[in-house]
Amino acid sequence: MTAGEERSGSSVPDEEWERFLQDSMTGVSDAPREPSARARGVAKRLREEQVDAGGWRSYSPARPSRKKGWYIVGLLASAALLIVALAPGRIVGWLSDTNRAEEPIAAETERPTQAPPAESARQPTLDEPFRGSPAARWATGTGGITVPEAKATGWMSRVQVERALKQTRDFLAAANLDPVALQGGHPKKAIALINPHQQDVQDFLKTAFREPGSQNDPLLLFSRFDTTQVRLVGDVVKTRGRITYREGERGALQVASDVTYVYPVVSAEGGSEVVRTIVRREVVLSWDDPSKVITEPGTFSLVSYKVHMTNGGCGASTGYLTPPFATGEAATGAVPEVDPYDRSTSMSEQAASDDECGTATRS
Repeated sequence: MTAGEERSGSSVPDEEWERFLQDSMTGVSDAPREPSARARGVAKRLREEQVDAGGWRSYSPARPSRKKGWYIVGLLASAALLIVALAPGRIVGWLSDTNRAEEPIAAETERPTQAPPAESARQPTLDEPFRGSPAARWATGTGGITVPEAKATGWMSRVQVERALKQTRDFLAAANLDPVALQGGHPKKAIALINPHQQDVQDFLKTAFREPGSQNDPLLLFSRFDTTQVRLVGDVVKTRGRITYREGERGALQVASDVTYVYPVVSAEGGSEVVRTIVRREVVLSWDDPSKVITEPGTFSLVSYKVHMTNGGCGASTGYLTPPFATGEAATGAVPEVDPYDRSTSMSEQAASDDECGTATRS
């Protein structure tokens, strides 16, 4: 041990301690006495307090006060309550718009009585191409086409009607949802379901793809885009509509479909502007009794077909849907206004006819 250190808690130096022992043995009267246990305890406590004392350059950060944190929380809560008190309707509107935008709408089983309510004025994006549109709540693909329960009708049994309804929906999908057809390819799957003995329709199909025009336009039956000009955003097409049926001529099963298709697209040249092309089709077809009409198994005859397009082109037919982008075409002059999402009336009752370019009130 170095000089000056203490041993066993005693404050008596070594020299004094040795002299004390000698004096005690020889009987010296004024020999120093050993400190009492109490004195040694007090001395030890004083030394420990000195050792624990912080240095003069040391820094002990103050413990954070919890009062400040609770003050901030309280201030934010008060601000939130004030906003709710001043504009409760707006808060409820925000919440309802969010919930409504995420909630799927029930399937369409009959003609609606009014157009869908207006959505918030939000523009579509590449990540949310259906934002701000009623179609955001619609089903995808064939999921949005309601097929009724099958019952024996005309010359067909219940099982045959069920099969015919399924094949009708398959035709609608092949004509309007099939990726090959949408990208400008020949809709072979859809055409294969059309009665090959229906000569007027077969002549129309041959001319429409070879020399498309106003009277022979493939868009009357099929949705097609020119991929050199237009690119679909993702692979989701929103649909809403229904299929109905009844007994037709010569005991045939007559099936009618009324479906709206919504296609989000962007320019193939690039950019982020999303345009929604909306196509509504009413197609009536007949599953004929082969004993009365010349037909082939698994095919139908076309009775009628109507189409209304929004953002699909307004001009000479090219055989493709041509959405107008920022630098594209726009309808001019006195043209009728049409809500492409309003399915409360049939296409025959709408203001715009097949050969008119109307102005869409929303897309």
